[in-house]
Parts: sequence; C-alpha cells; structure tokens
Amino acid sequence: MSEKEYLYWLCHIPGLGAVSIRRLYEYFGSFRAIWNAGKNEIAACKVLEAQQQEAFLENRKKTDDLQREYDGLAARGIRFLAMTDQEYPQRLRPFHDSPAGLFVKGRLPEEERPSVAIVGARGCTEYGRQLARVFARGLAEEGVQIISGLALGIDGAAHDGSLEFSNCSFAVLGCGVDICYPRENYPLFSRIQESGGLISEFLPGSSPQAMNFPMRNRVISAFSDVVIVIEAREKSGSLITADLALEQGKEVFAIPGRLTDPLSAGCNRLIQSGAQAALTPADVLEYLGVQYEKKITISKKNENRLAKREKLVYSCLDLRPKHLEEIMELCGLGITECMECILELELAGLLYRVGNQYFCKRL
Repeated sequence: MSEKEYLYWLCHIPGLGAVSIRRLYEYFGSFRAIWNAGKNEIAACKVLEAQQQEAFLENRKKTDDLQREYDGLAARGIRFLAMTDQEYPQRLRPFHDSPAGLFVKGRLPEEERPSVAIVGARGCTEYGRQLARVFARGLAEEGVQIISGLALGIDGAAHDGSLEFSNCSFAVLGCGVDICYPRENYPLFSRIQESGGLISEFLPGSSPQAMNFPMRNRVISAFSDVVIVIEAREKSGSLITADLALEQGKEVFAIPGRLTDPLSAGCNRLIQSGAQAALTPADVLEYLGVQYEKKITISKKNENRLAKREKLVYSCLDLRPKHLEEIMELCGLGITECMECILELELAGLLYRVGNQYFCKRL
C-alpha cells in the first residue's frame, strides 16, 4: 500500500482532523506507521483523546471497504492528494492546520500565477452581485486566478464573472467534491469543474455541515495572495475568512459601502481596522504588481449611439434597482415610451433587469 492510501484510510476516522493527523505524522514518521500502530503506541503519543483512540481502533477493521472506495476515485474523476505528494499545493504547506489531504475535480490553481479570493454575503444586493462580477472579470482578464466558495450571492457572482473571460475559477467546498451545494449553483459547479477546479478536504459524499465552512474558509485564504470582501455584515463568515487571511499574512481588501447599510458594516469595519479599500480592480492589481489595462463594459461610444429618449431613461438609472414607476416619474415619459427605451437599453447591454419591473445600470 502507498502512503497516500494509508492517509485516505486515516481521513475516514471520526474526529481525526488535519492538525491531529499532522501531529501523528510527526510522531510516527509515516501514515503507514500511524495506521499500524498498536493500542499502547497510540495512547503513548498523547495526540488523541480516549474516544478518538477507540474510533481509530474500530475503523481500522474496515480496510477492505475503504480500499474499494479509494480504487474507485479515478473512475469518478476525483484525484486525492496527500500532503507528502509533490503535487500538493505549495501555498498550503506553510500552515500547521492545512489539510493533510485534498480531493480535486478538475485542476489546482497554478502556483506561479497570482490568486485572489472574493467572498461576501450570501444574501447580497444586486449592487454587490454586480461588483463581484466586475472585480472577478477585471482580475481574470489580467490573468489572476479567482478563488471562492461557490455559495449563493457574492461567491457565485465572482465565479460567474471570472468564467466570462478565463478558465481560472476555483471553488473550495465545504462538502465533498462530488456534491453541489447549493443546488442552485449546479451550472457553475459544472463549468468550474470543466475549466477550473473543485477542491475539498472533505471525503466524497460528505454533506455540507455548518462546521465545515469555517474550516473551508482557511483553505480559501491560504490559496490566495489577496482576499477581497464585498458586502458583509459585522458578524459573518466573510469576516472569518478575512481574519484567517490576516493570520496567514495575506492582504485584505474591502469594498466600502454606505454607513446605514447593514451589508456594508463588516466591510467598513475592516477598512477602519486597517484593510485596504478596493474601489476598482486596478487597486488590487497594483498591489499584485500586475499591469492593468482599464476595460469599461459601458463604453462612451455605445452610450453616444443612444437616441435622445434612451439617454434620458439611462440617465435616470443607477446601480440601485429602480421600479418602472420610479423611472417613469424621473424621466417624464409614458409607460409605452419608457418600456420601449428600457428594451433598447437592455438589448444594448446597458441595463440589467432585476426581478419584476426593477431595473439598474449594468457595470
């Protein structure tokens, strides 16, 4: 048996996490020696509590089933990497709590290319969702790899934005790499697997439990050179990621927001505590030392081609979604004329439809 197979078996023992496995490895010198250690040896190393020791001894009886599982990984398109493998990400090696093993569908981020994590609120605003797309797209266009967690809201928007122009989107999951959570993001899950990579320290088939996500967050930040927080409440998982990034020596950027907006409270607090304010992708690229060629989705050329009435309607829009009635009141047009202009703006890619009769500018 290879060292990797013994590690795979160890990963199945309940209560045996990354730190415990590393401490056992340091004590015994190999995964094989850990697995074959006697009851007294396991007790003598003083790494595992009594309950963990019992689970360890009990699970060693299941080697046949575990071996069948391991042999079937490749057929499912899943790679398993041990911390002792040459392929194991260099970015994760310096940290004592890095996963002892990783499961991967697709590929890993390239070591020599800059990587940026984009995280934020699940229940984000449309403004926040657009910003996540714009930042991810702007960074990806310049060759930066985007790391996030495939959650609803900011995470999903960041993955979506990065996939528009590149194949450098990577999702670190809080469940098995064979499980899409949330289900609403299955199209993204499939695209990332094909053009980037799905990564997890949790065994295939592992369900998305609440305790998994703070663990997942430390891997997101470890893979990244920079963490960007877009919309976060004062107490949120995104701030946990930011704290972990700071502990790991990574730079944290936050996008500022209105003082009265609860979803901006966390970002504003980060900036007050010393995080850098990110106003454009260029701010992050400058920190990374990447030359940035400004690309504007809404070009003046396209805007100048608009008819007078369309310009009038366009001038009444901003990044906050507005209802049709509010737009009509601001521009002074009737419903038919206003809807015709909105349709033209939508076809020109200058307007974004949000829900029922709500519209905003597209960044």
